[in-house]
Amino acid sequence: MSRIFSRALKLLTNSVQTTQLLRPSGRPLKELSERDLIQLESEVGSQLFGPVSKGHRREFFHDEKGHWIWHEEWIDSLGNTQAITTRYEVQAKGVLKVRIGEPYTYIDGEELVNLTCAAGMYHEQVARKIYKREPKDLTSTN
Repeated sequence: MSRIFSRALKLLTNSVQTTQLLRPSGRPLKELSERDLIQLESEVGSQLFGPVSKGHRREFFHDEKGHWIWHEEWIDSLGNTQAITTRYEVQAKGVLKVRIGEPYTYIDGEELVNLTCAAGMYHEQVARKIYKREPKDLTSTN
């Protein structure tokens, strides 16, 4: 396995494992379901690529199955709702891109680099903003 893919795999599969938000004292603030946590994390993920335009909805998150989900909705010039959802499945032989109506493909090059960067930013921001802790160094090879 190449060194680049090894680092990408580490970033894409790492996740924060907790079901509680903590007060500054370290005591639990509230128990949250896995779905609640995914929603909170998705809100952070939606902002990674800049502000969401008025009339748009964006989600970016790591789900309970280990997939990365990118979803965007908007209203087109005719007033119709448009949407696109991309699921990235991290597998031993690569990252499979799944989109309804399109052939499934393994990503590489710039798209893999971009997803890897997004995953690193996501983990960093989620750790800080939701779980109130410093993220681990996800880029080390150890």
